[in-house]
Amino acid sequence: QVQLVESGGGLVQAGGSLSLSCAASISIFAFDAMGWYRQAPGKERELVAQITNSTIRNYADSVKGRFTISRDNAKSTVYLQMNSLKPEDTAIYYCNAERRVGPHDYRFWGQGTQVTVSS
Repeated sequence: QVQLVESGGGLVQAGGSLSLSCAASISIFAFDAMGWYRQAPGKERELVAQITNSTIRNYADSVKGRFTISRDNAKSTVYLQMNSLKPEDTAIYYCNAERRVGPHDYRFWGQGTQVTVSS
């Protein structure tokens, strides 16, 4: 059973920074990509940032230049450094891991961590 455990959420003022961590229960080399999604009240879950096994990074336009995703393979952990936070970044942030086996895509999710940015 794959487990993803997030930590690092909290309350911060606009312009501040937060760092999120996602620790996986197995080696993250088992996944083709890992990432962070977020869901604000009344909105759909959206991709924030993703990093592949070959360290190709992909960001949502709304966070480019402010957020950085990274991975520590030895610790089986993925990080999201969030700088210059805005009130619209307020959401529950979910860690995600994806693996493709033949024609099948498997997705795993963490329990989510709340990020609140006050104006």
